[in-house]
Amino acid sequence: MDNTIPKFDLPENWLAGTDISKELLGLYKNYPVRLKCEIMALCMDGEIEASVNLNHITVNKNDIITLMPGSIFQINDLNGDLKIYFVGFSSKYVENNDKAKILLDAIYSTLGKPKISLSDEGAMMTEKYFKLLIDIYEMSDEKLKQEIADNIFADTHKGISLIYKKKTDNENVTSSKSEQLCKAFTQLVMQHYNDNRNVAWYAEKLGITHAHLCSIVKQSTGKTCADIISSMVIMDAKSQLKSTHQSIQVISDSLNFANMSFFGKYFKRHVGMSPLEYRNKG
Repeated sequence: MDNTIPKFDLPENWLAGTDISKELLGLYKNYPVRLKCEIMALCMDGEIEASVNLNHITVNKNDIITLMPGSIFQINDLNGDLKIYFVGFSSKYVENNDKAKILLDAIYSTLGKPKISLSDEGAMMTEKYFKLLIDIYEMSDEKLKQEIADNIFADTHKGISLIYKKKTDNENVTSSKSEQLCKAFTQLVMQHYNDNRNVAWYAEKLGITHAHLCSIVKQSTGKTCADIISSMVIMDAKSQLKSTHQSIQVISDSLNFANMSFFGKYFKRHVGMSPLEYRNKG
């Protein structure tokens, strides 16, 4: 089914703006789209009824939403005069970026809760930050945009992670058992994806059955356990291939593959090309 879902990406490494209108969002109403890019948006007016990974959310004033690459997003309804600020990073930039751990931290922070509601003061501070990003984007030429992209990426993700952490800490949010298990699984994967890719191993560590873990993760994220594990392995591999001069053998060893041939087959199955072809790709 996922292969039939239209995919959405950004045409530049990073974008920031406010030009998200009802008309634009209406193009994605009542049918899902899979995001190849990553988008963070702040709503300062209006209301959006949407689904993220098949879970219903309502975005109102002072809400911030974080949509990670691979998310399945659908607009269900739009109300009021929308005022949306956004910053986004293309799939090409995210895949080639050497700060994969920053993205993984943000994925963990926002897992199961793509939307959080800010206080008036918090929303105003976040709005100022988005306005600053927009000014930087609009005032920069293409060369400068490329030069500052890494700083924008790192600062934005650190800020988003802190906002989510502070919000959940302040509210002492009590997650459901399913959410807790899903977050525990993702945290384990982040710690062990380079040395263990067996879903049953994670289920055993969490003290639940393989089937139960797969059901919980699929319901909470829209992805399978294997998808989450492989996405982190591939993200790390892509990062090393593009941002370092390490040999493919060394990269294979760092990810604990039995040999370079097995790594090559695994990579090609998920990416559609060999590690060397990916490294040489423009």
